[in-house]
Amino acid sequence: MTQNSLPISNNNEKEQLLLKAQINLLEHELNVIEQKISSFEAILRSHLTNLLIEEQELTVLYKKLQKAKKEKRLAQKKKGKKFKEVAGLKVIIDKNKADNNTDQQKEKKRLYREAMLYVHPDKFSMNEGKIDIATEITTKLIEIYQTGSLEEIQNFHTHIFSGNALMEFMKPTSVTIDLTRKDIYLQKELEQLKIQLENVRTKHIYKVLTEYENPMIFIDELKEYYTDRIFKLKKRTRKANLFDL
Repeated sequence: MTQNSLPISNNNEKEQLLLKAQINLLEHELNVIEQKISSFEAILRSHLTNLLIEEQELTVLYKKLQKAKKEKRLAQKKKGKKFKEVAGLKVIIDKNKADNNTDQQKEKKRLYREAMLYVHPDKFSMNEGKIDIATEITTKLIEIYQTGSLEEIQNFHTHIFSGNALMEFMKPTSVTIDLTRKDIYLQKELEQLKIQLENVRTKHIYKVLTEYENPMIFIDELKEYYTDRIFKLKKRTRKANLFDL
C-alpha cells in the first residue's frame, strides 16, 4: 500500500517543484518590469511635479463643486416652489491665519509637495485598488495644507511615509493550505502571476519603455496632456476660490 503511494507522492513533489520554479521565474520577471516602470515613473514625476500637484488640487476642488451642486439641487427639490435661488455658488476655503511665519509656510509647502508626489494617484497606475485610497489621502492632504497647522501636516506627512496611510492595501492575507491541495494552490498562484504580468505589459507606460525609440519623449506628451486637463479644470472651477501656493 505504501509502495503504491510512493510514485504518486514523488510525482506530486516533482509537480510542485516545477510549479514553484515557474512561479519564481514569473515573480522575477514581474519584479524586473515593475522596478523599471517605477524608476521611469520617478523620472517622469520629477519633470512634472508642478503639473501633477496642480492637476490633483483642481481635481479635488472640482469634486467639491460637483458635490455642492448636487446638494443644492437636492435642497431645491425638497423646498419646491418656495425655494429661493441663491446668487452664485461659492466654495470658501478657510485659510490658516494663525501660521504667518514665512519659514513655517515654506516648511508646510515642502512637506505638502513631498507627500503629494509620494501618494499621487498616478503613482499607482499599476494597482487600481490603490488609486481610490490614494485619491482620498491626497484630498485629506490638500485639506490639511489649506486649513491645518504646520504640526498637523508634519503628523500627516509622517503618517504617509510610515506606510500606515496605505496599510489597508498592504495587509498580508492568511491562507491555510491543505497539503493534499497544495498543487492546486500553486497552479492558481501561477495563473495569477500570468495575469499580473499580462496586465503590466498592457500598461501604456510599459509600452512607452519597450516601443518608444526614446522614452523620454513621453514627458512632452504628458506635459501636453496635463496642461490641457488643467486648462479644462480651471474653466470648470473658475468660480471657486483657490488657495495660494
